[in-house]
Amino acid sequence: MLLSWGRYPKYPQTSHPVRWPEEVGCAVEVIGSGGIRRGLAFGMGRSYGDSCMAESDHVVATSAMDRVLAADWETGVIRAQAGLTLAALIEIALPRGWFLPVSPGTKFVTLGGAVANDVHGKNHHVMGTFGCHVERLTLYRSGEGVLECSPETRTDLFNATVGGLGLTGIVLTVDLRLRRVSSANMVQRSIRFDNLNEFFELSAVHDAQHEYAVAWIDCLAAGRRTGRGHYIVADHASDGVLEAIRPAARRMPFDPPISLVNGLSLRAFNALYYHRQRSKNVLSTVGYDAFFYPLDKLSEWNRMYGRAGFQQYQCVVPDANARETIEAVLADIARSGTGSFLAVLKRCGDVPSPGLLSFPLPGVSLALDFPQRDAVNTKLFAKLDALVHEAGGRLYPAKDAHMSATDFQRAYPRWSQVEALRDPFLMSRFWRRVTQ
Repeated sequence: MLLSWGRYPKYPQTSHPVRWPEEVGCAVEVIGSGGIRRGLAFGMGRSYGDSCMAESDHVVATSAMDRVLAADWETGVIRAQAGLTLAALIEIALPRGWFLPVSPGTKFVTLGGAVANDVHGKNHHVMGTFGCHVERLTLYRSGEGVLECSPETRTDLFNATVGGLGLTGIVLTVDLRLRRVSSANMVQRSIRFDNLNEFFELSAVHDAQHEYAVAWIDCLAAGRRTGRGHYIVADHASDGVLEAIRPAARRMPFDPPISLVNGLSLRAFNALYYHRQRSKNVLSTVGYDAFFYPLDKLSEWNRMYGRAGFQQYQCVVPDANARETIEAVLADIARSGTGSFLAVLKRCGDVPSPGLLSFPLPGVSLALDFPQRDAVNTKLFAKLDALVHEAGGRLYPAKDAHMSATDFQRAYPRWSQVEALRDPFLMSRFWRRVTQ
């Protein structure tokens, strides 16, 4: 049974797996059933809400289509099938001195998913989004077959596909430009800060000096402590071993009957995590896995939220209104008594993406997970949405399970260009909710 990572809303997806591009057309025909049903491609299912769920609940599962087809280790350009995960790509590329130009907070996403959601990472202020480093795509479109697009060829289709939520065609291959590294290690500095104002002061000084910058914050801290946390900057080490790390991941072995994330556990965890660093400023060398992918250490960590699942709320607010809006958002969350073990705050830069629906904009992004409780979440999200949209911000479609059509269309005015290029066979529950 395939579900989204948040396991909410619950629409189990029926899988139609493919191993080779030649099989995609057959899977589309099977799902289409004479044009009645509309499907979607499905990779590793790491989208949190309903953007990876087909309207028909039938998906073309592409994770077994995961081969590297070509690689130029002089230039760092690779061509791989869309089902290849970032984890597998790192294992191949890092020993040769290459790494991902942009990475989200998990390595267990496919290249196709990274393109479809135009993922971003801790270095957005320097490197932009994933789509900025894609040189070419091949797609399968129903009624047209296989075609290719790039920034120079079928530019309209390329721009609609990057960040297009998998709606313009089923991605078959991706040509990606990697970045050169000299070590598998990261030089990291962690600075404990006492409130949100201190975060903005640190960010103003240090973001421009480092490639990667992110902050963990205590989402339940209130009053003068609102927004306290750890600000972390890092750069790739200049020397060291070049080998991929495959740590033994622990596994969440069962679904608890109720969420393990509750008011008591949240307050205990946030207090312990804030005080775990005794010194205010700590410089260290850590492996890339510890820096980029801390949550991957616990496989299936989403099960901690119980059978009801959870929703992630990720927003970005323009710089002009960021400080006041983020403070107001955190105050509402603290008053609600619900929230996240790991609340992430980071600054997005002004590197433009080719994607029409790319999420980041110059400003500050906040991401938190909330146990699924309909009454609590509905009331809280309505307050947060009003604050974000009044400030000119927007929510991340890849993480969303509640955004209204009005808010989506106002925040992403180029959605109609994607709709005009949407493959008629492809329709997600998210897209139907926000456009249909």
